[in-house]
Amino acid sequence: MAIPQIPEKNAPPEIAAVYADIQAVSGVPVVNLIWRHFAALPGVLPWAWNAVSSLVGSVPMDAARERIVALAALPPILPSDSGLWHAAGVGEEDQRRLMAMVDVYIRGNLTNVVALTALRLRLEHPDQLAAHLPAGKATSQALEKPSSLPRIEDLEPDLAKRIRMLANRHDSGGVGVVPSLYLALAHWPGVILHLPDWLSSLYHPPALRAARASICDLAEAEAEALLPAPGPAPEGLEAMQPALQLFTRVIIPELTAVCIGLRRLAPRS
Repeated sequence: MAIPQIPEKNAPPEIAAVYADIQAVSGVPVVNLIWRHFAALPGVLPWAWNAVSSLVGSVPMDAARERIVALAALPPILPSDSGLWHAAGVGEEDQRRLMAMVDVYIRGNLTNVVALTALRLRLEHPDQLAAHLPAGKATSQALEKPSSLPRIEDLEPDLAKRIRMLANRHDSGGVGVVPSLYLALAHWPGVILHLPDWLSSLYHPPALRAARASICDLAEAEAEALLPAPGPAPEGLEAMQPALQLFTRVIIPELTAVCIGLRRLAPRS
């Protein structure tokens, strides 16, 4: 069963305005699935974004992302040479574009897992003091906008099958989530073909779960120091909370691990 969402291209003006603000504040030129899902729940998107927007654009968020990337406990993944990518049909310019896209997903996933873990902790501990964020905005520059996501229904059947197989390696595959990362990688079919071998140490189920747990723990430690201010609950809170649990504990941490693994695999310049 697919998770309901409002895609960017179908967003009505009031939703599109929030999407635009998410991109402007985060510096991430895409709107990740969790926000598109919140948009499909009455009253949730503006409430959730208002709760965490100051955190998303803060200096502490920059530092939190850097710590998680440095400390995430993944199995060893060594940088590859360019020949590995050329064999998959990825030339030098495509390598640059692909890694720019991976950087978009790393920043987006890490920002979301920290900010939305902080929101989940706020809902779980309504009486806990809110964080006092220092003045000033993050200095991270906006990232390059990747190519638009294809719909899995529009892909060649064999490529769509391989993407679904990758999705099913994740514990979130059972709820019908096809990660946007894999759809973005569909522009390079050779990468989809070879990714299970390239990241075989990470895709081993115990290793992926351990990496997920590491990122969850790191995100929770960062989020505890960044709790947003309490506020009135939205109309769709009851529908939102299971998604908040699923995304912050399973979907985003698992995909973050794959993104970091891909970044570590990149050839050294």
